[in-house]
Amino acid sequence: MLLEMFFRTLITLILRLTCKIEVIGLENVPAKGKCILAANHIGRLDATLVYHLIKRRDIILTPAEKYAQVAFFRWAAKSLNAIFLDRFNPDIGTLRAVMKRLQGGELLAIAPEGTRSKSETLIEGQPGTAYLAAKTGAQILPVALTGTEDRQVLANLRQLRRSLVRVHIGKPFTLPPIERKNRDTQLQQGTIEIMCQIAALLPDSYHGVYAHNPRITVIRTT
Repeated sequence: MLLEMFFRTLITLILRLTCKIEVIGLENVPAKGKCILAANHIGRLDATLVYHLIKRRDIILTPAEKYAQVAFFRWAAKSLNAIFLDRFNPDIGTLRAVMKRLQGGELLAIAPEGTRSKSETLIEGQPGTAYLAAKTGAQILPVALTGTEDRQVLANLRQLRRSLVRVHIGKPFTLPPIERKNRDTQLQQGTIEIMCQIAALLPDSYHGVYAHNPRITVIRTT
């Protein structure tokens, strides 16, 4: 517990020194119960925002396996109860551990795209988030991030300026259970829905591969 508090305090200190954070919709974060926080991923600061803004102590984070090679990150991950994820090979062990914790009522923070976007706009979502949501029945909390782009953050740091980071948290929604007959189609549809829910919270210039998807307009007007 003490180490977790230490790292949360350190994260908050770093963010306050480097960023000015504006948040919309923080009240949409459930105080308890299984939930999947699905956000776009444009910079290395993205994951730290989860621990800074969300006060729940049952957060599940799945940092990339490359960070497990660094002793400090291994220590931090263990203290924050995170689980390293192998992005390049089927990681059944991590998947099972995440599902078990989700079913136990915890909150998973994940980037449906699976990696940081080099274009700084939305790239194609992967089916993993939709699969976890459909299998566990967890509600999905769409989150849109702007201002955390590594390029921009570094440029501001060189000029001793704080970056303006905006976090927009949408209303939670759920996906229907997966039917065996149409599994792949349902996962594809669920993934598109998740990405469009995120896109609806972002400025149009961030829509990337989902630009002009009519579902975004529908979400924004309902």
